[in-house]
Amino acid sequence: MYLSVIISTYNQPQWLEKVLYGYLQQTYKDFEVVIADDGSNKETFDLIERIKSFAFYPIKHVWHPDEGFRKCTILNKAIIASTGTYLVFTDGDCVPRSDFLQRHVNFHEPGFFLSGGMYRLNIDVSHKITIDDIQSQRCFSLSYLRGLGQRRRFLKDLKLSLKKPRIIAIMNSTTPTIASWNGHNASGWKTDLLEVDGFDERMKYGGEDRELGERLFNNGIKSKQIRYSAICLHLEHKRGYVTKEDWINNFKIRRETRKERKKFTPFGIQRPIDPTDSSMK
Repeated sequence: MYLSVIISTYNQPQWLEKVLYGYLQQTYKDFEVVIADDGSNKETFDLIERIKSFAFYPIKHVWHPDEGFRKCTILNKAIIASTGTYLVFTDGDCVPRSDFLQRHVNFHEPGFFLSGGMYRLNIDVSHKITIDDIQSQRCFSLSYLRGLGQRRRFLKDLKLSLKKPRIIAIMNSTTPTIASWNGHNASGWKTDLLEVDGFDERMKYGGEDRELGERLFNNGIKSKQIRYSAICLHLEHKRGYVTKEDWINNFKIRRETRKERKKFTPFGIQRPIDPTDSSMK
């Protein structure tokens, strides 16, 4: 099965490089990467061109000008640009373990989307992780992370320490965390996403991914929990684009989606095409 891995990014080339090296280590090889770029500068362009020159997987760079937080818009453009029948969504600050895509393939099923989690690194450890750490996969070792300064967090540490499939399955099935659509680690069928018209482009930062999942639920798609199976490391960073007003607006949209059982957004993929839009060329 051919996958499209859609990676969102905005002016974080130092993190994106680590993420793209993470996909170079994947045991599952039948995939493309589609970078959904919300207006990054030349440094990100140069990085992508450099990785393209030696990566075994094809890379598409979908970009639009920086006009503020428009992640949902660029994600919809990336969905259109993707060629896979099954789409894996993640962020440009989430380094996948070598079995990340294989786990998504193993658990995928018609009528479902997959809900994964992440292991959050502190900001100092995020900077200390090297390309060599990713290539060797030692960055997924708890003892190695401890040596870099990552503090203990028992339940969260289980994401990295559990090895037996039966125990992992038990943790997936008993976690109180809702199997929602998480933008840093989720996957689903392209046809299912198109039926609900992708992401609602009115939404800014804060729950915009969850709202998509809620429309999928309303359209009869169920979710499956894989937070202890498909593992990625989240590289910490500052978030200067978060505002209270955006959170309030997003909450109103989500509340409306749930209350009215909305399946489709008129603010998604099927908007009129702008003839001046060069992002898809």
